[in-house]
Amino acid sequence: MCVSNLRYKRPTADEGKRMKHLLGYLTYRDSRDQGAKMVAGQERWVDHGMGGSVAAIAQRCDDLRSQHVLTFSLVVNPNPQLVAMIPHEQREQFMRELTERTVDGFFEARGLDTGCEYSYVLHHRESDDPQAPGMHNPHTHVVLPGTVWSEEYGERINLYFSQSKKVDHIEMLHDVTEQHMADILDRYVGLNWERRFDALEALREEQRQIAQAEPHGYHISEDGLEIPFWGGVRQMDEENCAVGYYMPFADEDGEISLQFRPVAAGLDRHYAGQLSAVVAERLNQYPDDHLRLYQETIRIMLEEEHEDIQPPQPTVARSFDIDL
Repeated sequence: MCVSNLRYKRPTADEGKRMKHLLGYLTYRDSRDQGAKMVAGQERWVDHGMGGSVAAIAQRCDDLRSQHVLTFSLVVNPNPQLVAMIPHEQREQFMRELTERTVDGFFEARGLDTGCEYSYVLHHRESDDPQAPGMHNPHTHVVLPGTVWSEEYGERINLYFSQSKKVDHIEMLHDVTEQHMADILDRYVGLNWERRFDALEALREEQRQIAQAEPHGYHISEDGLEIPFWGGVRQMDEENCAVGYYMPFADEDGEISLQFRPVAAGLDRHYAGQLSAVVAERLNQYPDDHLRLYQETIRIMLEEEHEDIQPPQPTVARSFDIDL
């Protein structure tokens, strides 16, 4: 539903340089490949006690460091599939609420009534999920100090994150994040958001069943292997469908699973289904690489008018370059 990843940097000269570089990167980039859209007079960082600029945050990290930690950082990254349910113009405010409630709620759950200083920056990027690339993936980067004020001791004490059997602060952070994510989705999307998401997942599973039939063709790999594929569709979100193909792919661990790869998206679901079926039916007429032919034929037919396919509703079709 939502991921909160935690990291830290040690108070060494090299780590201090890396931290300043990271702060600069977070300020001026939205992703590895995309620069941030800077607005004159508008600060990128939201200051809750750690500063609102690279220099100010770096100084605060140095001032509030512990013996072993210069700074902690975490990323609040909600599932793009759930973000897609939120109106686009409300997503920034959604992310700000989620971030602030998560950080404040986490320290409250830990019993730190005074809370903790932090600053965060909001990034906008596109998802890199190969099955659903290009989805809006807003997320925040949060900077925390190495120490926190203790009313009990009347001074700052080391901030730590334990993962013992007695207490697991990382699991606590994830639980707090998901609870606030669910509560805020109730307000931004409606109390039925879980039912809507489950319905979307059920539709995708139904669309995957195309692979229970005989393959529509075979892709010839660089090793000369014939890999079966099935032309089909996948619902990207509640409004948009993609036409593409299902084929076995290996993950980072070498595990093989059936996955979808889009050729074009932003389509009406019924039109996407018709387009895929018409193209797949014609593949057996050609002895060449069926997958390459399937991809190119879809692109050509999207640019032309065909009487045997019902015209789609006006929409913007997103095309993808497939590198096999």
